[in-house]
Amino acid sequence: MKKLITLSLIALTVLFTGCDETKKVIDVAGNVQLTGSYTVTALKGQKVSGQNVPSFSLSAVDNSIQGNTGCNSLFGKYTLDLYTINFKDIAVTSRECAEDNTMELERKFLDALNNTGSFELQENTLTLYSKTDRSVLLKATKDKKK
Repeated sequence: MKKLITLSLIALTVLFTGCDETKKVIDVAGNVQLTGSYTVTALKGQKVSGQNVPSFSLSAVDNSIQGNTGCNSLFGKYTLDLYTINFKDIAVTSRECAEDNTMELERKFLDALNNTGSFELQENTLTLYSKTDRSVLLKATKDKKK
């Protein structure tokens, strides 16, 4: 009976350790896939265009985000867990921009990052979803490598 319990415990340990390692591999692969520069194309279902369009870069090396809100520079960190992404410690410079809707666009962009819970990357389009109701917060096109 002791042998059966011992073998069961060993089998469960191997099973759970294997799952954990598989999850780590998937997380790293997702992180590398997300690495790159993006230009925001839509915020909360509204197309974004013009010369003050928000853009950002994600780096798998240190899980950092850097970018521009259309007016101010931003930087911070993100965490990734399978298809869950959370942005944290987002800091923004404090320049006021007078162009039409620039500050409103900046607020929508920052709100989208702060409320993101999950993501999807398909055909070079990154979609960020709300952590509360899974609505689309942001769509961005991944810039092609030069």
